[in-house]
Amino acid sequence: MTDRLMSKAATMEIPIHGNGDSRRLAEDDGLEQDLQQVMVSGPNLNETSIVSGGYGGTAEGIIPTGSALKAPLSALPRVPSISGPLAPSHPPRRLLISPSPLAASRIASQAAAASGSNVRPAHPDLAAAGDEAATRGVAVEKFDMVKKWGINTYKCTKQLLSERFGRGSRTVDLELETQIELLRDTKQKYEGVLGLARALTHHFYSLVQTQHALADAFSDLSQKSPELQEEFGYNAETQKLLCKNGETLLGAVNFFVSSINTLVNKTMEDTLMTVKQYEAARLEYDAYRTDLEELNLGPRDAGTLCRLDAAQANFQAHRAKYEKLRADVAVKLKFLEENKVKVMHKQLLLFHNAISAYFAGNQQQLEQTLKQFNIKLKSPGADKPSWLEEQ
Repeated sequence: MTDRLMSKAATMEIPIHGNGDSRRLAEDDGLEQDLQQVMVSGPNLNETSIVSGGYGGTAEGIIPTGSALKAPLSALPRVPSISGPLAPSHPPRRLLISPSPLAASRIASQAAAASGSNVRPAHPDLAAAGDEAATRGVAVEKFDMVKKWGINTYKCTKQLLSERFGRGSRTVDLELETQIELLRDTKQKYEGVLGLARALTHHFYSLVQTQHALADAFSDLSQKSPELQEEFGYNAETQKLLCKNGETLLGAVNFFVSSINTLVNKTMEDTLMTVKQYEAARLEYDAYRTDLEELNLGPRDAGTLCRLDAAQANFQAHRAKYEKLRADVAVKLKFLEENKVKVMHKQLLLFHNAISAYFAGNQQQLEQTLKQFNIKLKSPGADKPSWLEEQ
């Protein structure tokens, strides 16, 4: 009886919609329950011989798809339920439904795309471990830098305090130290000259502006006072001439101020910056020299020998840095002295000739002085800021 029922179940046709789902009818609930029991009691679908052999040419347990599924669900015969000793002892198996050609082609294309790609995504744990290692490396490097800076600062501060209180020794280059002190004193005095020259420029500018206003007033009165027209006229001409000569002198003094400012605040300042680096290197050199001397006076055990080798290496490195900066300072001081003499010789000659020609009333000599030093005055109608605004 079981064989007859399984044969019927294997050959019956069930209508299927386009999406592969069977249509459920409300009046066939009882028949579907009986059919489910028949399928449960059927043979094991995992056995290859039964699935491939089939009843009536169709594999048992597989619902066929295609044009053979034409019979309605109501035309299927009712099959009584199977119970008793014929009931299967194994758990129920799921029905195997063959996929449609569209789904099969889609699965095949996805499998081909996956197999054709050789790029595999990095494992998230490996990526996180790499990032953590890189972060740890950066942190260790920064910690080492801060540690070295702290040790160097401590040694230099200790050396500086020892020198201030007279308990420590310092390396002194008498010739170089003398030149450095002379440069600082010269820079201070030149800054005083620069301040006075700027003050003279501002005051003389006010004088020229006053003379210009006075010349305009005399000229206006010359036109409105016929009885004093001649007197007002030549006073107006005199003030205009003085204004012209004053503007020429202002151009010369302004050039003098600009040159002194460049010498003091650029050339000298650049040399003094190198001097500051040299002094810092000298302090570090003495600090590590003192440290090496203290280690040499101590006991010679294994730990001390390691520290002594490290101190010797640090001392040699700072000694080379100190000697290099000392040579740089010596060279810059030499070139600065030559440049200072050349610049000041030209500027002092310009200042003397311009002042002398102006107060002597020699307009021709004053103009010749500006031509000699290639000084060009701004035209009255120029849009550029005045020489005073450039200061």
